Amino acid sequence: MKITDESQDRRFATTLARGLSVLRAFRPSDDGLGNAEISERTGLPKSTVSRLTFTLQSLGYLTHARRHDRYRPGPALLALGNVASASISFVELSGPIMQRVADETATLALLSVRDRGRVLITKTWRPQNVSSIWLEVGHRLPFKGSSSGHAMLAALSEEGFAEAVADAEGHRGLDEESARAARREAYTQLVTEGFVIADPAAYFASNIHAVSVPFQSRDLSEPVIFTCGAMPKDLSIERMREEVGPKLQAGVRELERIMGQGPFLTRHDI
Repeated sequence: MKITDESQDRRFATTLARGLSVLRAFRPSDDGLGNAEISERTGLPKSTVSRLTFTLQSLGYLTHARRHDRYRPGPALLALGNVASASISFVELSGPIMQRVADETATLALLSVRDRGRVLITKTWRPQNVSSIWLEVGHRLPFKGSSSGHAMLAALSEEGFAEAVADAEGHRGLDEESARAARREAYTQLVTEGFVIADPAAYFASNIHAVSVPFQSRDLSEPVIFTCGAMPKDLSIERMREEVGPKLQAGVRELERIMGQGPFLTRHDI
């Protein structure tokens, strides 16, 4: 578990932070995790992981299911996620809008948030009667080489930006210089176009094209990112710029009007 400035504060509960790091270790593609795998992903000693997984299982946040030596997210974690989703008003309100955008553009629409040094997909809307790209809820996208990541870098406050770069720990070669360059380019795109398209030549996955728009909810301290993506053969750069980007931007503007908010555009020294 990475040591942060906050962890030096007397109010910081280290045991709680370690327990949460265990929960964050799980990925959608996992067929359960054993203590050894959790230890490897979190950097925590196996003895510590063993105590934490036992406690989390006892509280319902992890379950053994039918695999006695492998843990999975439990019902209490599912309930907590549902409470969080219901408590953040824009999530439910954005559903019909983003489903419409997905259907009209035949792309996968995504909602992403910052998860320390990555961008975490928290919700997806798949187009009806059209196959879509493989990304699922729970996937973590890199800041460097993704439209979602670049849009997040542009939308974050200076403090949030610094935290994101530090938390990324050089993932995919992200450093202060490259992160700030991506931030400037994405911010310029937001000002001139209203959406962000990362350079497909440097994208983290060659089989994905995507366009993103940030949204700042009053319910959250940081922006979230709405994205539309598809395979390059179905989503050319021209189509992103002329059709999908404008439709995604219009959808986010509609959500802002419903929420009684003005257009979100970051204003900071980039």
